[in-house]
Amino acid sequence: MNELVILPLIIPLAAAGASLAAWGRRRVQRWLAVLGTGGLLVAAIALLVAVRQEGYLVVEVGGWPAPFGIVLVADVLSAIMVVLTGLIGFAVALYSLSTVEARHEAFGYFPLVQILLLGVCGAFLTGDIFNLYVWFEVMLIASFVLLALGGRRSQIEGALKYVTINLIASVMFLVAAGILYGLTGTLNMADIALRLDALPAPGLQTALAMLFLVAFGIKAAVFPLFFWLPASYHTPPAAVSALFAGLLTKVGVYALLRTFTLVFDNDAEFTHTLILIIAGLTMITGVLGALAQREVRRILSFLIIAGVGYMLMGIGLFSVLAITAAVFYLIHDMVVKTNLFLLGGVIRRITGSYELARSGGLYAGYPALAVLFLVPALSLAGVPPFSGFMAKLGLVQAGLADGQFLIVGVALAVSLVTLLSMGRIWQEAFWKRLPEGTSTDVQAPGRQLLRLSQLPIAMLALITVGIGIFGQPVFELAQAAALQLLEPAAYIEAVLGVQP
Repeated sequence: MNELVILPLIIPLAAAGASLAAWGRRRVQRWLAVLGTGGLLVAAIALLVAVRQEGYLVVEVGGWPAPFGIVLVADVLSAIMVVLTGLIGFAVALYSLSTVEARHEAFGYFPLVQILLLGVCGAFLTGDIFNLYVWFEVMLIASFVLLALGGRRSQIEGALKYVTINLIASVMFLVAAGILYGLTGTLNMADIALRLDALPAPGLQTALAMLFLVAFGIKAAVFPLFFWLPASYHTPPAAVSALFAGLLTKVGVYALLRTFTLVFDNDAEFTHTLILIIAGLTMITGVLGALAQREVRRILSFLIIAGVGYMLMGIGLFSVLAITAAVFYLIHDMVVKTNLFLLGGVIRRITGSYELARSGGLYAGYPALAVLFLVPALSLAGVPPFSGFMAKLGLVQAGLADGQFLIVGVALAVSLVTLLSMGRIWQEAFWKRLPEGTSTDVQAPGRQLLRLSQLPIAMLALITVGIGIFGQPVFELAQAAALQLLEPAAYIEAVLGVQP
């Protein structure tokens, strides 16, 4: 079953190559995108089933044994993340069929999406710290081109801010990896975990942990390193924004989860307390930034930052329940944020603008769209019975059990303000009357495309409801991931074949 670990890399790579071979044939590229992302989703589900049955799955690339060669490692967490990557890729590919403009397709939109998915899956499956850096760079290249695709001034400006800050993060990551290699003589994460504990200078380990925290923190858009995100995510086409919202910051969160449970756990009292403080500030900054905005995608961009704060809260609390709730929140947030950005694109298609002041009347004209918006909006705010409620409940319970009442209060207050932000979008775009001089009339061909774009939105909304109502199996899956993360000895044994 170890071959299943390679499939999430082979499928998007093959789909990207086939799309490039079909350059200029738009219809072929479109269906290759759907088939490629659908195949990735199926392969990812098969991988998750295999991991649940067999435990860790390890592939030694090129036949070189660990720690000398690169290894791909699938555990419950990485398999979950690959499934979500396939799901989001599939939903965005379906949405793109009716929304992406010909001029974007002509410059390689669909191959770039596949390359981005390849980078994301590689980051989730690698067991090598330098290889993680390489996959980050694959993501960065593809995402930069997708941001700039179309060449509008706002896009170029956002893309330059995005790539500049992320290149700084990449340099910091590379420097930290070089120092780590100099200290341990290895780049394999399991081997690093073994050797780092034997070093006589624990303060040096903590300093290294801070370097990685900053590098991954920029990727995850944590406080105070988040400013590149709201400056860029509102500029590209809606499908690209949705893809970024669902995946990119979550790779940074995954890297923090992986390294601060496997590698940097020697001084948890300091490092994880610091992460908990950053979590609270990230939540507050994100939700206050959302309140100050008057444009749908800018509001949602700041709420991405607030959501990252909840995930960091689970890492900072560092208990089985807290990590379980953080993984559950990851699952919920990736689905919901993708869906909300897709919905933002539909609002713009109907009203001609993302500005709330120029929107209105959508409830009367498009009641089905209003319902589809309410599901992820209420879930994001943590309203039962949707997925966000169980995720936030788990984090609150973990905080109370650990006596961290301040962060619990922050999490509850941010949840209420999130509901206010979602309520404002509802009030302005759906409930109020349409401003004079504007129209939501869509011609017949446009209405057909509008219905097509709502299919993936409905699919993601159903998943959100399902995760909320039938949350116990998902919670158990997240708990299995948390137990593996908090037992690094099993990971080390699976990769290296030795007991630590």
